[in-house]
Amino acid sequence: MAKGRISKASVEAIAAADHDTYLWDDKLPGYGVKVTPAGKRVYLAQYRVGGRKGRTRRITIGQHGLKTEHEARKEAKILLGEAQAGSDPAFQRDKVRAAETFGNSIDKFLCEYADAKLKQKTAIEYRRVIKLHLPSALRNRLVTDISRANISRLHYEMKQHPYQANRFLSVLSKFFNWCESLGLRPDNSNPCRHVQKFAEKGRERFLSADELARLGAVLEQAETDGLPWQVDESRPTAKHLVPAEQRFTVSSPFVVAAIRLFALTGARLSEMLELEWSMVDLERQHLRLSDSKTGRKSIYLNPPAVEVLANLPRLAGNPYVICGEKPGAHLVNLQKPWRRIRKAAGLDDVRLHDLRHTFASWGAIDGLPLQMIQGLLSHSNMQTTQRYAHLSADPLRASSERVAGAISAALQKTRVSFQ
Repeated sequence: MAKGRISKASVEAIAAADHDTYLWDDKLPGYGVKVTPAGKRVYLAQYRVGGRKGRTRRITIGQHGLKTEHEARKEAKILLGEAQAGSDPAFQRDKVRAAETFGNSIDKFLCEYADAKLKQKTAIEYRRVIKLHLPSALRNRLVTDISRANISRLHYEMKQHPYQANRFLSVLSKFFNWCESLGLRPDNSNPCRHVQKFAEKGRERFLSADELARLGAVLEQAETDGLPWQVDESRPTAKHLVPAEQRFTVSSPFVVAAIRLFALTGARLSEMLELEWSMVDLERQHLRLSDSKTGRKSIYLNPPAVEVLANLPRLAGNPYVICGEKPGAHLVNLQKPWRRIRKAAGLDDVRLHDLRHTFASWGAIDGLPLQMIQGLLSHSNMQTTQRYAHLSADPLRASSERVAGAISAALQKTRVSFQ
């Protein structure tokens, strides 16, 4: 084993042989250079782990030419100092190299967790959120290097969109918990922990009796005479259209039925659009859904909802209740006809999901207990149903006012003199 002073000149003076040749520095034990048969010169650091009888470890510092001798010597001092202090720098470097990048880890998370263990729509939403909001610069970082400061900054930069920011934070928290379960990060190191979510303004839009009457009138017109076209008569192309008295579009009976069923049952959009006739039991007046957002569930049908279903045509070869234009398929896009219907009814700010809120809100106003509303809507937890708590208090308030009014009248009816 050759020893001598390692310098730029001495390194370049070593002749290549038919085997690896080494030169070890006589001033810094463990610091050396290797020359391969191809003439490649590489700086090294060598040390023992566990004392004299321990394992010999060798770590590559860099190639001569790409790294100067001075830089190599400086790095060797650091590595050999760590080894002398009881650390194993080669092991630590291997550990870092084996560590997953944030991007690779999150791709595995989507395949091995989201796609395999979550509902399809939830997995699709996870992918959409990550694709939209995860910066490419973070994808190249090691997953072990992602800190709470990184996540907090990322969340803060989405402050203009608090709902999306909070959903993204929830997905990332699931991801880091998954990383911990696989040992990709230390336990209890989730960087999303203690990152405070933005306040979200809850939407509590539900239709009044007058608004429901307007919607009902428009639905009846849509399936009979049709709704008038929205035409800008000032445009040059308007003169080529059919006469004004013919500019009406009759809505599909499936579109109208779907909207009525949303309002009458409080069902979710996907539950009604994907409903098959095999799930419908008109005799027992309920729907048996094999799957939904909260798993298997039943929706109880009231007489108006039964009437809507009983009057719907059943298309041969199509198993769905709400049929689409394609043979054998269900309706996919209800938003376009809904926008036309709500505009005609003067309900431009009402979403389809607000019909579900309307069903629950009217139940609360009528005095239904929150537990019953939770069951009707299939909420997985009571916290979601609590948004209707202030409405469920209205019947109690009215009863209190009636009782107090009677007592007040009785108290003032007879005035007793004590003189």
